[in-house]
Amino acid sequence: MKLYKYQGAGNDFLIADNRNGAIRERGGVLYVAEKGVESTYRIEDLCDRRYGIGSDGLMLLDSAPEGYDFKMTYFNSDGSGGMMCGNGGRCIVAFAADCGIVDFEFIAADGPHSAQILSSDEKVKVVRLKMKDVAEYSSYDALTGPTAPSKGLFLDTGTRHYVRFVENLKEYDIVGEGRDIRWNAEELKPVGANVNYVEPVEGVVNVRTYEKGVEDETFACGTGIVASCIASYITSVKPSAEEDGRVRYDVMAKRDKLAVDFIPSSHGCVAQDVWLTGPATYVAEIIL
Repeated sequence: MKLYKYQGAGNDFLIADNRNGAIRERGGVLYVAEKGVESTYRIEDLCDRRYGIGSDGLMLLDSAPEGYDFKMTYFNSDGSGGMMCGNGGRCIVAFAADCGIVDFEFIAADGPHSAQILSSDEKVKVVRLKMKDVAEYSSYDALTGPTAPSKGLFLDTGTRHYVRFVENLKEYDIVGEGRDIRWNAEELKPVGANVNYVEPVEGVVNVRTYEKGVEDETFACGTGIVASCIASYITSVKPSAEEDGRVRYDVMAKRDKLAVDFIPSSHGCVAQDVWLTGPATYVAEIIL
């Protein structure tokens, strides 16, 4: 079995080309048919950073129905699936381009997406990815620790996200508090949600995210960055730029810069025509 490793702003993924349908997934296990022999690989083992290859998630580039160029099938590092991943979406577009695909209209767990490659060199592509519209949000307190409430916003940007605005983000206990909210907040049960911590500073939205399925902080979370920027607009954080009814927020993840632009709307939709832009970098080819 051949895998390819890509990373988007430090959010790293293993990707396999499954357009021939040789790979099937069941219960977090990949069943791979090669030369008349079927091999099995647990996604959790492949993504393990000590005993496997190491990644935040795994994706299959699948064939898609007529009218689309491919299908993106995404799994967290624990083998769970059924959600969209923004950085993963940008990385699979970069991989698709490296496979010779030239158009990027594709299907993911949350519906159709399209993408543009704004620039490209041998390893790094800057990918602009269209995300789903966000129709609604809610505001409530999620528990942090035994009794302390913390007010935040809940949005679904293809994956469920809880967004908190904090001070001193660099020193904040992302893992401890994020894990507590992810598992214990009554409003988020039973599925849970990723938990994003946001601190706007001098025109830049700084974001750190605790991701469920990874159960740790990741270097970046694309759907979480989108949720954080929309939450920033809802709470009157000034955009980095605004023109012709469209707003843009410049974002700093743990180490890399990204951007989110969208059209805010008051007609039954919080944000329309939402795009996430950032780097997608080829890392390695792996033969198991």
